[in-house]
Amino acid sequence: AVRDELRIDDLPIVVYTGMELSTQQRARLRQLAESVLVKDARSLDRLLDQTSLYLHRRVGAMPEAARATLERLHVADGVLAGTKVLVVDDDMRNVFALFAILENAKIEARHAENGFQCLAILEATADVDAVLMDIMMPELDGYETMRRIRKMKGFEALPVIALTAKAMKGDREKCIEAGATAYLTKPVDPERLLALLQYWICP
Repeated sequence: AVRDELRIDDLPIVVYTGMELSTQQRARLRQLAESVLVKDARSLDRLLDQTSLYLHRRVGAMPEAARATLERLHVADGVLAGTKVLVVDDDMRNVFALFAILENAKIEARHAENGFQCLAILEATADVDAVLMDIMMPELDGYETMRRIRKMKGFEALPVIALTAKAMKGDREKCIEAGATAYLTKPVDPERLLALLQYWICP
């Protein structure tokens, strides 16, 4: 109703709730909102993290208390170190840029140059923690690759972040319907990407 009333297709919505959500409720909310936060001991920190992320606020420009909170959340935990992320993209310029972001956060990055290679790697590798999926690829595009991933046993809930070259009306909905967990436009903002990975890999 908010999106329809304001006619803002890309308005970020963060759900913050004390309810115990079922898998079906989480899936439905994921279609409607960018993030779903359940209240717990650290939820206020995560709420600050998500709202600053979608307001495009740079951490360095925030008040000291807020900056300290986010540094505790991201740096002190080091929760992404050692996680494994598969980058699916046929443009090596994008791959190098994404690898630089991931490796700087001590994430183990792996590359698939097309959708078929992505599916083969997932079938052979059980320990991938998340996938960064380019949408516009020849032969098997990102949409179809994500649909096939969701049909693979054990990968129904694998975090898949869709990456598109530019934001077009309806892109987010198409990505989510195809099986994306989240959606980002290129060029990818490093803070936003790492915050999304932390949110989906380390809830």
